[in-house]
Amino acid sequence: MRICKKNIRLQDFTIMYFTAIAALMVILVASYQGPTNAVEVSDLKINPSGPLPPLPMPFRMSLDPRGDVQLSWNISYANQEVYIQLTVADIKHGVVFGMSDRGELTNADLVVLWDSGTNSYFGDAWSDSEGHVSLDSQQDYELLDAKHKPDGFHLLFKRPFSTCDPRDYLIEEGTVHVIYGFLEEPLASLEQLNLSRIHTGMQTVLMLRPDTLPPILPPDVRTLDVLSPNVIIPHQETTYWCYIQKLPENMPKNHIVMYESVITPGNEAIVHHMEVFECSADKGDVPDYSGSCDDKMKPNKLDFCRHVLAAWAMGAEAFYYPPDAGLPLGGPSSSRFLRLEVHYHNPLIISGRRDASGIRLHYTPSLRRYDAGIMELGLVYTPIMAVPPKQNSFYLSGYCTSECTQTALPSGGIYIFASQLHTHLAGRGVRTVLVRAGKELEVVQEDKHFSTHYQTIRVLRKMTNVLPGDVLITKCTYNTEDRSKPTLGGFGIMDEMCVNYVHYYPRTKLELCKSHVDSGYLQKYFNFINRFHGDDHCVCDVDVTEQYSKLQWDAFSGEVLDSLYNTAPISMHCNQSSARLFPGEWDKKPVPVVTSILDKPRYPCEGGAPPTSKPPTPQV
Repeated sequence: MRICKKNIRLQDFTIMYFTAIAALMVILVASYQGPTNAVEVSDLKINPSGPLPPLPMPFRMSLDPRGDVQLSWNISYANQEVYIQLTVADIKHGVVFGMSDRGELTNADLVVLWDSGTNSYFGDAWSDSEGHVSLDSQQDYELLDAKHKPDGFHLLFKRPFSTCDPRDYLIEEGTVHVIYGFLEEPLASLEQLNLSRIHTGMQTVLMLRPDTLPPILPPDVRTLDVLSPNVIIPHQETTYWCYIQKLPENMPKNHIVMYESVITPGNEAIVHHMEVFECSADKGDVPDYSGSCDDKMKPNKLDFCRHVLAAWAMGAEAFYYPPDAGLPLGGPSSSRFLRLEVHYHNPLIISGRRDASGIRLHYTPSLRRYDAGIMELGLVYTPIMAVPPKQNSFYLSGYCTSECTQTALPSGGIYIFASQLHTHLAGRGVRTVLVRAGKELEVVQEDKHFSTHYQTIRVLRKMTNVLPGDVLITKCTYNTEDRSKPTLGGFGIMDEMCVNYVHYYPRTKLELCKSHVDSGYLQKYFNFINRFHGDDHCVCDVDVTEQYSKLQWDAFSGEVLDSLYNTAPISMHCNQSSARLFPGEWDKKPVPVVTSILDKPRYPCEGGAPPTSKPPTPQV
């Protein structure tokens, strides 16, 4: 037999053929072997690198609308680690858990439990820009336990806050977007998994919490429930429900010392967040109302119920005031009317579900040493401040200047113990810093992954003492890549805000310390940009909103506006609780000059340095 003009016997050809087949079979079998750097669950021996956390976990929430998967966790600040437990009611062939910048399924940091049909595996993984999943070469999730229990399958693991792996999510204070998914079929290889082809979901949560023990409540504490009146949750994905509740007649002044959520059983994964507002006392009686907050026929007086008393979001625990302070409730100078606002997130469009959720206020008639107060920091609600369209990251800053704190604060200053960050839909991040003598002293609160759909009052791990003469700067990050027109400051959900409601004591008359760019310098900006684009027509007699809308937006227009906001003089709103300005000159104030010293890496490996330690990989 002749092949390629060489003499080869048929016997030799047969041997070569079957040798090739055998080699191919070896390759195929090897490709279906268990992954070398994942943990085979059946071989797991409980030998964690440190002591296990106390059970049950102190923080917990439902991840999916039906409650089929529960997330619970604990934190070790000493070891810079978070312990996570998933409880899956009916696990089939595995579960996916992960974190990503905004809850995307792409470019996510994942941990996966999967089975190949014969064995089960656990491993640190990641998804690419198309949702394809790969096992991570650096395994940073340590499996601690995996077992079936009466309430479902329990998976316990831990991970450092910072792993120094560029594919891993950096766990830090602020909102964390958690993703999850269920595997309905076995996987011969994890590389077969694409997150876009399985049932997945997303939730937002504050992963890192203060590690201090809550104070003891006084013996004479009383409760007031502010609850939805057994409403039928609308069969739509997003609903904001408003309800007006009256306080008892002639209620004397009390102190709120704690509040907590009251969730109707079965609705834990639908009630997304809730807030209780006190109405403005000078507006008199507020009509009864129970309905959509967006209903154009709702009473106009609901818009004057904006003084936050309590705020809760999914996964948040009870909120305690410091032992020396309480938030006033009742009394001759307060309103008798409260507005409850409940955000229902109903992605499965469940119909006919009733809800009586709300917030339980714990208050005492034994007044504490200090009244707690709430102060607004950031930008004034005005169209003068705007974000250009098509921006990936655009920054706006609001100032509480040294002149205002010098005028309004007592000599010992105030102590900020909690804050509530706030933007609308384009907001992506919020940061408030304390400045003293021209230098950044500390970060009061920061959230790099902020979501307007997840707003709660966040207790600070350490109180911030603000002294007379200090400066507070609140900086917000916006993304308007999906918008073709400028986004103006205002009250509408498509408008924007940049606010931090700081909770502090002792209460002062200062209720609002905010700024906006000087309107005269903004007019100079409009004139300059219009001339640059060949339009010399004066638009001085047109309001700001129309001027922004008629502007020709390009990269140059946005860069000049950014420069204007960072350098032009500002107008201050240094307001008393009566809405009157404190005495002083508050217009055309220079932007505070600040030396930034707080942007240093907080973890050893940030900036390219190698990790200081790495948890051991469990032995298979």
